[in-house]
Amino acid sequence: MRPATSDELYELCEDIERSFVHLETRDAYGTKTELPHIEKWRRGEPDDSDWLDSWLEMLRRHRAAGRICRRAKIVSEPLSEYQRWSHSIKDKFVDAGEDTGYVPRPRLSTVCLPGSGDFYVFDDERVLFLHYAGSGLNTAFETTEDPQVVRTCREAFETVWKLAVPFRDYRPE
Repeated sequence: MRPATSDELYELCEDIERSFVHLETRDAYGTKTELPHIEKWRRGEPDDSDWLDSWLEMLRRHRAAGRICRRAKIVSEPLSEYQRWSHSIKDKFVDAGEDTGYVPRPRLSTVCLPGSGDFYVFDDERVLFLHYAGSGLNTAFETTEDPQVVRTCREAFETVWKLAVPFRDYRPE
């Protein structure tokens, strides 16, 4: 494992040849980028999505090139405030080409997952782990190309994905 950065995460997402998958396991994230937009949502104010433009454009390019981008979100129900907000803007991601599925936690009672929580798998060759503080703020990234770790994470994602409800069919409580 070696340390990585948020810039490297974006570059890895941008530079895929075939696919990336992303497993999300937290009910809340405290990213500084998202906080002002969550505040607008709380107040019922409209929010432009300019802050998402580069990510959404990347997803569109991947879809046009036939590359696959999938996200599985493990959620508690009823959804946390963060997950309700996230669900309210998820259509932008799906419309841009990211398949997203929701998995209520009870469906995973017998599923073994890597202990670090959130991760990406890029082209079935590299894993990037995201580490968080209790506040939801990201504290570190680590990456590895160890074949056993990649296989473990890929298999864990696929197991979760099989249990996921597609975004368009998911009806949060």
